[in-house]
Amino acid sequence: QVQLVEFGGGLVQAGGSLRLSCTGSGIIFSRSALGWFRQAPGKEREFVSAISRRSSTYYADSVKGRFIISRDNAKNTVFLQMDSLKPEDTAVYYCAAGDGRIVLQSNLAYDYWGQGTQVTVSS
Repeated sequence: QVQLVEFGGGLVQAGGSLRLSCTGSGIIFSRSALGWFRQAPGKEREFVSAISRRSSTYYADSVKGRFIISRDNAKNTVFLQMDSLKPEDTAVYYCAAGDGRIVLQSNLAYDYWGQGTQVTVSS
């Protein structure tokens, strides 16, 4: 059984930083593409960032230059370093894992999802 568990959400002031992590069990991260998505209240889930099996990285335009995705395959963990946070970054953040055969910006690329972690940025 595959499980993804996110850590690191919380409340931060605008301009601050948070580091999210997502650890997987029952899955080999080195064979997986990994992604981060977010969903704000009343909005659809949207792509934030992804990292391919070969560690190519992808970012939504809204977070480019502020967020960095990375992976530690030995620890079966993916990270999202979020700097210069803005109130509009407030959302539940989800990590996801998949085989990477579909464009990584699509939620269809992922078979497994975490339960989400809340990130709240105050102005």
